Amino acid sequence: MPMPVLDFWFDFASTYSYLSALRIEQLAAGSGIAVRWRPFLLGPIFASQGWSTSPFNLYEVKGRYMVRDIGRIAAQRGIGFRLPAPFPQHSVLAARVALGIEDMAQRGAFSRAVMVAQFADGLAINEPGTMQVCLERAGLVPGAHLQRAQSDAVKAGLRTQTEAARALGIFGAPTTVTPDGEMFWGDDRLEAAIAWACSPGGRASV
Repeated sequence: MPMPVLDFWFDFASTYSYLSALRIEQLAAGSGIAVRWRPFLLGPIFASQGWSTSPFNLYEVKGRYMVRDIGRIAAQRGIGFRLPAPFPQHSVLAARVALGIEDMAQRGAFSRAVMVAQFADGLAINEPGTMQVCLERAGLVPGAHLQRAQSDAVKAGLRTQTEAARALGIFGAPTTVTPDGEMFWGDDRLEAAIAWACSPGGRASV
């Protein structure tokens, strides 16, 4: 039987997506599950709810808690964390580059590199130079991927991907969707998503 596949919906500007991106493949592989990396944009979804920016900016107390929470978790896991300025970063370019990478293992490697560059190294992910560094760290040739990211097909694909997230009812990132369509929101629900996908019902296709 083919491996069940988790759809990992994430926005590169999302702090909690950073936490999940660095561990989802190892956790999933340990349970015999594959990961499909699904970059999308939270901005249009927030805008449809009347928000002009991240709720972590709109609600100051919530934003302060998030920074402290991510810092605690990052320290426990032995990974770096710094909140980029400005926050959230403009993630369109990173999402386009990722979407243009068809091989899932390579897309995952690039996505992790971007997350580390942003939230550990403090680099701006809307800069082509940063994307070049991340592609190189992922073992990919930058020129072809940066060119592909500017194609009409990839630009349209990202819009379609974001609309697909909205149609699923996704309202935040990271969101993990199991083969039977069950949705789990947040890094702290990652283990629950994998356990569900491992259950007989959770392995069923939609």
